[in-house]
Amino acid sequence: MKNNNSPSIEVGIVSGPTIRFTLKGNYYLTGAEPSRDFLQKKIEERTSQESSTYEAVLIDGSIALIQGEQTLFTGNVLWMKPSGPPQADRFLLHEVVIGIGFHWEQKEDQEFLGTLKLMVLENRIQAVNVIPVEEYLVSVISSEMRGDSSPELLKAHTIISRSWLLAQIEKHQNLVQAEQEYQAIQRKEGELIRWYDREDHQGFHVCADDHCQRYQGITRAYNPQVEQAVRETAGQVLVYGGNICDARFSKCCGGVTETFESCWEPVPHPYLQRVDDNPASAPVNGEDLTIESNAIRFIRETPGAFCNTSDSRLLRQVLNDYDQDSPDFFRWQVTYSQEELRNLIRERSGIDFGAILDLVPVERGTSARLIRLRIVGEKQTMVVGKELEIRRWLSRSHLYSSAFVVEKGATVGGIPERFTLHGAGWGHGVGLCQIGAAVMADREYAYREILEHYFVGAKIENQYV
Repeated sequence: MKNNNSPSIEVGIVSGPTIRFTLKGNYYLTGAEPSRDFLQKKIEERTSQESSTYEAVLIDGSIALIQGEQTLFTGNVLWMKPSGPPQADRFLLHEVVIGIGFHWEQKEDQEFLGTLKLMVLENRIQAVNVIPVEEYLVSVISSEMRGDSSPELLKAHTIISRSWLLAQIEKHQNLVQAEQEYQAIQRKEGELIRWYDREDHQGFHVCADDHCQRYQGITRAYNPQVEQAVRETAGQVLVYGGNICDARFSKCCGGVTETFESCWEPVPHPYLQRVDDNPASAPVNGEDLTIESNAIRFIRETPGAFCNTSDSRLLRQVLNDYDQDSPDFFRWQVTYSQEELRNLIRERSGIDFGAILDLVPVERGTSARLIRLRIVGEKQTMVVGKELEIRRWLSRSHLYSSAFVVEKGATVGGIPERFTLHGAGWGHGVGLCQIGAAVMADREYAYREILEHYFVGAKIENQYV
């Protein structure tokens, strides 16, 4: 699709000491100097041959562009820009890691439209895709869910993805202008609080993995329904108080959504507050889930909610093939032996707690997700947060969520032999619940009603046409 009014976005795809890529079509190269052993031609006049494969290698702090045995160009920032008709030229990045840190982590070759930018960043080569926002959104929606999902679900997801993206760009620009260093970690004696957001990135706007929004170029085939959803909502964003909403989404809220400040920086957003994932006339749970006794009951139950579904037809709309390997997400459990948990926490945190004596809830959010957890060990005790750091420390990849209660097994010499975590939901639970939204769309809720349900008080406005 083509939208001349769409702003451009820079997406960080992959980094490493070497980047291997293939250009398919006509590209011109800027920002480079020809190597001494290469036939001197004007850079602007040089176009790639059909399906030419190259390696970008970091040598002495500079990028060397190599084809076969020959070094062609060098530079600190190289731009490969398409010169053919729209969508005629594309490039392939080889061995891109997806699902970083999750149980489905894998490598695949990915194909992209737009410009390929190579830059030196933190002593590595960073590959960046520069592409119009609307083109980016077609890929994001195709990557996050099936293209044949309900049209209303696709429209709702398109608007929140666009809103989040533009809000993050605006926030980044404000931080740069204010010359303000973003702090995402707080340390004090006996406590480590850390959150992960897009401010971790430098040199580009967003990354291509689940840390931001899953973006896999045109590797996931474009679907006419996705293109139609993006086209019909072009430029539409969620707005609250005159500002673009920092719209968020996760796989499954578990019945109740979480507040923004429980997962990221301690700044409340009125439109990202607790929502029971059911019609207003039938709330999921009326209790205060920040209270431990209420949280325990809620997590141990399986209440009715939009996202409490086992309908494989609906789940296929939201979950990619590797996501569907994990069917138990509304309520789940995992058990660790003492040895497994002790080694896991030491490996993931870098801290040797000794034998783990207890996992004690310190603070919960509105969805019963843990914000702070006290780990009591033989050698030391520490409080860890926020929700994603807790999930990282307690899993080889990530726990489904931090909404869990702990059941300790029998003790030997005062040391529990095993720990079982009983949990609720998949992901941080803030904003739109993807599975809940799929159910709502299937029940004939319009996309505006879906967005009004999850983002209370927010309005839809046109940011550009």
